[in-house]
Amino acid sequence: MPARCIAELRVAAEKKAYPLRINAAVLEAMQAWSEDELRSLNSQIEYVLRDALRRAGRLKPGKVEPVEDPDD
Repeated sequence: MPARCIAELRVAAEKKAYPLRINAAVLEAMQAWSEDELRSLNSQIEYVLRDALRRAGRLKPGKVEPVEDPDD
């Protein structure tokens, strides 16, 4: 199996599901933003969270590799 496929499987295995309760207006805005960016809603939420964590110094560069959502 190519190294890239192994890495993708490893990253996919590290993802965890988390039920999210979110305000309806925020959800609608995130959905519209995700469509503008050509991402799934899940990928957009993860992107925004990752960016906020990085800016706050809570997530070190290279700690989380950006991975495309399999639904995209």
